[in-house]
Amino acid sequence: MKLGLHGATTMKADLATDIKVSAAAGFKGLELQYGKIKQYLIDRSLTDLRKLFEQYAIEPMSINTLEFIGFREDYSQVQNECRQLSQIAEAIGCTSIVTIPSPTPRSYKGQPELNYPWDELVNEYVGVLQDLSGIAGGYNVRLAFEFLGFGWCSVRTPRGAYEIVQKTARENVGMNFDTCHFYAGGGLLSEMDGVDASRIFTFHLNDLENVPKEAITDAVRVMPGWGVIPLGDVCSKLKQIGYDGSCTVELFRPEYWDWDPLETAKKSYETAVKALSPYFTLE
Repeated sequence: MKLGLHGATTMKADLATDIKVSAAAGFKGLELQYGKIKQYLIDRSLTDLRKLFEQYAIEPMSINTLEFIGFREDYSQVQNECRQLSQIAEAIGCTSIVTIPSPTPRSYKGQPELNYPWDELVNEYVGVLQDLSGIAGGYNVRLAFEFLGFGWCSVRTPRGAYEIVQKTARENVGMNFDTCHFYAGGGLLSEMDGVDASRIFTFHLNDLENVPKEAITDAVRVMPGWGVIPLGDVCSKLKQIGYDGSCTVELFRPEYWDWDPLETAKKSYETAVKALSPYFTLE
C-alpha cells in the first residue's frame, strides 16, 4: 500500500509545503486540495508543479474535490470544474479526482413532506457520473465517488455509493472509502463483502473523538488510533476483500492546522503506519 498525506490535514500550508513535508515525513504521495492548486497556479505553471513532485519523489495520488455534483441548477459549472480538474490531473500525472454527492433535496415533486426516493437519487447520480466520466476519461482520469456520513448528505454509506458506481458502469468511475464517513453514516462492515476492491479508487484514513454520531463534523477528526473508530476492523475488512491501493491521511481538524506542517505530517505518518501495518504491506 502506498501512503500519502492529504492537503486538508495541513490546510493552512501551501501546496509546495505539502509536497516538501510529505517527503520529509516519509509519505510516498499527496492528495491535493483544489484550493491550494488554484493558489499555486496564480504565479506558477503546471509544469512547475509537476517538476516539484518529481524533485521530492512524491506521487500526486488524487485531487480533492469536485463538490456537490448532483441536483445542480448550475450543472454546467460542475462540468467545467470536472474538465479543469481533469486537465490539471493529466498535466501532473495524477490518476484520480474525488467527487462528492450533494445534500439531500428538501422536497420531491414539490412536496417537502416527502422523503426523496432512493431510486430517484440513484438515477440522478448515475446520469451525472456517466456524463462526468466522459469528460474525465478524455484525460485518462478516474472519478472516486465518496459517500459522506453526515446526516444532510444524500449518499451516506458504502452500500449506497457502490450501488451507484455499479449502475454507472464506467471503468473510470469507482468509489472512495473514508473511515470517518463510514463510522458517521452508520454503514456496516458487512456491506463491503460484495464490493469489488478494484472499484475502490481512494481510501481516506482518520479517526474521531468520542462524540454522538449526530455531533460528528470534520472538526472532530483526530489522528488515526487516537479516537473511537474501530480502525482494526475496518482495515481487516478492506484487506479481506483484497484492497491494496493508496491511502491518504485526511484530517480537517483546525487544531492541527495551527501546528508546524512538518510536525503534523510526521505525526500523521507515524499514527497511520501504526494503524495500517498490521494489515497491509506499506511501501
